[in-house]
Amino acid sequence: MITTGKAFIHDDFLLTNEPAKRLYHEYAKDQPILDYHCHVSPHEIAGDRRYNNIAEVWLHGDHYKWRGMRALGIDESYITGEKSDKDKFLKWASAVPHTIGNPLYHWTHLELKRYFGVDELLNEQSAERIWTQANERLQDADMSTRGIINQSNVNVICTTDDPIDSLESHKKLAAENGDFKTNVYPAFRPDKVLAVKTDTFIGYVEKLAAASDLDIRTYSDLLKALEKRADVFHEAGCRLSDHGIETIPFKEVTQAEAEAVFEKALNGSSITPEEELSYQAYTMQFLGRLYHKLDWTMQLHLGAARNNNTRMFNQLGADTGFDSMGDAPMAQSLNGFLNELERTDELPKSIIYTVNPIYNEVIASAIGNFQSSGARGKIQFGSGWWFNDQKDGMIKQLKDLSNIGLLSTFVGMLTDSRSFLSYTRHEYFRRVLCDLVGSWIAAGEAPDDYEWIGAMIENICYNNAERYFEFA
Repeated sequence: MITTGKAFIHDDFLLTNEPAKRLYHEYAKDQPILDYHCHVSPHEIAGDRRYNNIAEVWLHGDHYKWRGMRALGIDESYITGEKSDKDKFLKWASAVPHTIGNPLYHWTHLELKRYFGVDELLNEQSAERIWTQANERLQDADMSTRGIINQSNVNVICTTDDPIDSLESHKKLAAENGDFKTNVYPAFRPDKVLAVKTDTFIGYVEKLAAASDLDIRTYSDLLKALEKRADVFHEAGCRLSDHGIETIPFKEVTQAEAEAVFEKALNGSSITPEEELSYQAYTMQFLGRLYHKLDWTMQLHLGAARNNNTRMFNQLGADTGFDSMGDAPMAQSLNGFLNELERTDELPKSIIYTVNPIYNEVIASAIGNFQSSGARGKIQFGSGWWFNDQKDGMIKQLKDLSNIGLLSTFVGMLTDSRSFLSYTRHEYFRRVLCDLVGSWIAAGEAPDDYEWIGAMIENICYNNAERYFEFA
């Protein structure tokens, strides 16, 4: 236990120069959070879920931690298997000292400090004490899902939702007039409608037909169903879409070509890669134009190679820690897709992320091709994502955006997490941001004009996003 000296997580954690400390404490620290992309459950917010123990809120569903444990050779029974929550927590505690150098070490201790008041380093020796202390803290009224959100100073949460979702939890939250003031909106994620070659495609189309109360017999019917569901999402406060795809499917294609591919899919016929591209390209172009019509922001999460371990995918399913960076070509298709929408003045506000940082400068340069007069930072290079939401990845994204575009227009950080304890990611980002900009001031590369640069920090932390998304 730390009994003397400075705690590991202290007021100036990650702040290595005096300007950084001033920028963080005076301008960044107290800004509210606008979490415009995450994977937390709206049902758990609506139900104000409480947790029986720290493993429930901290380990269940966290594939970052799972990957670290697997790297140490820990048996899967302690990760996603049958072991008790306490056994899983103790095993994770034994793994934590081995994660030094990985962001897991910082995130772990930030979350323990902020939500559980723990200054002790987590390891095998401290595990029992921290298990007890954390579980006692979880009994407090402010440690339900809504309590965690409130104490994290979160103004807006945008969840990630399939077009077939009923949005009942969002509607319930919107109808409340209680103490919970955070706005929880859906975000439209139609990835499954692009998966025309999968065995589950026909079944998904049937579910979409039921959700939209339309018979889907043709491709035109499919597009009408998507538009109808988008209108329902819009009524529920949705102002963002999201796509998780390895690269942009782009080619010049007609609706008739996409229609022919869709018909083959419904008939159970095999589809060639070129046909798949035709279908996906036209569908994405249709969706981009739909988002423009609705004045939504289109998010493109690019570059992930998913479900690479077939044996474990068959055992555990998707999103269980077996995804990695992909390297599919990006520049031509990304510029082509954006240009196709821009050509008819139907390009929506867009945020483009890459999981592979070799494409940072490709994206940072591409967004400059499609900015618009009267729209500040219309096309955004998204924050360091997934394998890049750590200190070095954040710094690289910030520097690449600064060197090629304008950091001052950036809409900032998001959690991209399934855990309600992940709002410390915003603190982590803000500390990294302030340390970087502070280093420029310390080196004489930026003026010590704290009124101007402090306002820029505030904008990146919150104000830019608030202006950009224009939630009701």
